Amino acid sequence: MMQVEAQIHEALECLDLPTLVTKADIKKRYRQLARTHHPDLSREAQGKMEKINASYTILMEYVEMFRYTFDTDEIRKHYPGAAHAKTFEP
Repeated sequence: MMQVEAQIHEALECLDLPTLVTKADIKKRYRQLARTHHPDLSREAQGKMEKINASYTILMEYVEMFRYTFDTDEIRKHYPGAAHAKTFEP
């Protein structure tokens, strides 16, 4: 299990993403990096692009496999009482 956690953290670091991120954020960041590090732009970018692709694949598989994102809807599904408690806040 530790190896998977290390891979995920390494992928987040490669894409320069925080630990709490949505699927849409992952896609958006991937597209930004793909535009700047595309192999057609330079030969040096090819190695970086391979790392970016691998990181994107790892993160997207994780999100798809566990159907878990960190957006508001998903948090409400996991913690339904949180929305109810918020109604009593001043």
